[in-house]
Amino acid sequence: MSNEPVTLEVGQKAPDFDAQITNGDQIKLSDILSSNQKVILYFYPKDSTPGCTVQACDFRDNFSRLQNSGYKVIGVSKDSSSSHQRFIDKHELPFDLIVDSEIELHQLYGVWREKTNYGKTYMGVSRSTFVIDTNGTLISVGYNVRASGHVDRLVKELGLE
Repeated sequence: MSNEPVTLEVGQKAPDFDAQITNGDQIKLSDILSSNQKVILYFYPKDSTPGCTVQACDFRDNFSRLQNSGYKVIGVSKDSSSSHQRFIDKHELPFDLIVDSEIELHQLYGVWREKTNYGKTYMGVSRSTFVIDTNGTLISVGYNVRASGHVDRLVKELGLE
C-alpha cells in the first residue's frame, strides 16, 4: 500500500462521509446533498491560528451570499469540539465545523500530506477546499490554497459575483 495521499479531481464523485460536528451531532454528506444543497467543504490546519481565522472569517463574511446560492459551508480540522466551540463563539461563525481528530476525513479527501517547514518534513494538513454539487460530483477542487483572498477566488470561480 502506497503512502501517497489520494488526489481528487473535478468531475469525480466526492467521497461520502458521516462525521461529528462541534455539538456532537452527526452529519452525512449524502443527507445534505439529498436536501438539494451543494457543499463547500474546507480543511484547515488549526482553530484560532492567524491564517485559519482569516479564512473562517472570510467564509463567515460571505456566508449569506453562499447560502443564498444553495451552498452549505462546512469547515474541517483535527481540533476538539471544545476548541471548535471557542473558535465559533469568538468569531461568530455561522457554519458547522467537523471534529476529525482521527484524521479519517482528511485522509479520505487526501489533505493529510507531507509538508516541509524550515527544512523539517512532517505530516500535516494541506489547506484545501472542495465544492460538491447536489449530485455528489466535485465541481471545484483546491489543494494547498492560500487563506487570504481564498473565498473571493472561490466566489469568482463559482460565478456568484
